[in-house]
Amino acid sequence: MADGGEGTLETISSIYPESKIFKQQVHIFKDKLHWAYWCLLEEGTAIVELANACGLIYMDNLYPLEANTFAFGELLKSASKNPNVKRIIACVGGSASTDGGVGALIALGAKFVDKSGKLISMGGGGLLELDEIDFSKIIDMPTGGVLCLVDVNNPLLGPNGSATVYGPQKGATDSDILLLEDGLHKFHEVVGREDFNGAGAAGGTPYGLKWLWGATLTSGSETVAQLVGLADAIENCDVVITGEGMFDQQSRYGKVVGKVLEIARVKNKNVMLCVGQTAINLKEENLIGVVLSQISGSAKESMDDPIKWIEQAGIELARNA
Repeated sequence: MADGGEGTLETISSIYPESKIFKQQVHIFKDKLHWAYWCLLEEGTAIVELANACGLIYMDNLYPLEANTFAFGELLKSASKNPNVKRIIACVGGSASTDGGVGALIALGAKFVDKSGKLISMGGGGLLELDEIDFSKIIDMPTGGVLCLVDVNNPLLGPNGSATVYGPQKGATDSDILLLEDGLHKFHEVVGREDFNGAGAAGGTPYGLKWLWGATLTSGSETVAQLVGLADAIENCDVVITGEGMFDQQSRYGKVVGKVLEIARVKNKNVMLCVGQTAINLKEENLIGVVLSQISGSAKESMDDPIKWIEQAGIELARNA
């Protein structure tokens, strides 16, 4: 199961063994190349994952002002130009950037220029230079369109927006966050279209893809649940185990855990959690589960030897079943 972030492509392709994998080198950051891939399902749906192209997991160091989505755009372009692709499911979670999807749009053929007509710098910091957008040469999307999977409901701007909420995990300092927020405001001003819930996912990527390429948005966890047949799997089991690295209030809204809990309740199935850390008291919420950082003694200990502590968690869950 996945929700549009890292692992979504792998999750979907594993359920469809007839899917075809396309591998290519992309420009993950500056001159650094990285092998990424997208997959094509038999009926013509391409699954393209941002995290697989330029996500946090592939960054040796964090560059909050310069990191961008260009590599994601390279994969989107490859899928769009493939004659067998009828539609694209774009999975946008797990990004290392806050560029509003501008890097991806540049790869797709759009031009973002400053007042002198020069191309702006790549990354969220470069948005401060933006004066005009030319998307006359952006490539066409497949006839079936592009469906963008989002895993959060944050808007692009403001105290609950992309830069403020997710900037810190991408290495942004307080001063960086102010610059990134100003850059996104500039982007929003030049685009001239309204902000919306979900626009703040993946550093604002859905905002750019929706208003400048025509993508539509939907819940990542809901779409993946349908593709992998999660409801039927839960119907035919005795107990459901789910989890994630950090279990908090956001986990219930759009994330894997929230969707699994929702379906399990409908099916009247017991759910057990296995999480790395938690910001919620499981007992107070009437949830059964194991927290790896608690049984190991610390978050660091559980992450230093994850297999050991996941196995121990399995033992603890079995005792509580």
